[in-house]
Amino acid sequence: MLLDLSRALSFFLSLLALSWATLGAFFDPGSRWQDRLVVALLRLGLAGCACFLSGLFFSWPVRSDRRPGHPVTSTLPVRLFFWSLVALTVLFLGSWYLASYPCSINLSHDCSL
Repeated sequence: MLLDLSRALSFFLSLLALSWATLGAFFDPGSRWQDRLVVALLRLGLAGCACFLSGLFFSWPVRSDRRPGHPVTSTLPVRLFFWSLVALTVLFLGSWYLASYPCSINLSHDCSL
């Protein structure tokens, strides 16, 4: 019972850490993308630690099931971290492109300079 509660609590903490990393990467108005990149990498590192710790709880076998536990990388929190890492990378590169090249989206801007 204590293992199940720790699994649920650690999973919600890993979700909270991932949302905190997402907010730091995109919703910081007025900051340069270099500053957002550093903050996003630090927060993603902390979110990764939380997700891998939660993955350790998920990989422990339950008492009623004596089979060996799952590998840590196949648990739900770690897979969620990997998927969000890919999504955040794609979104961050897209926002960097749109911020660096305003002529590609604004046709009324004089881009001949």
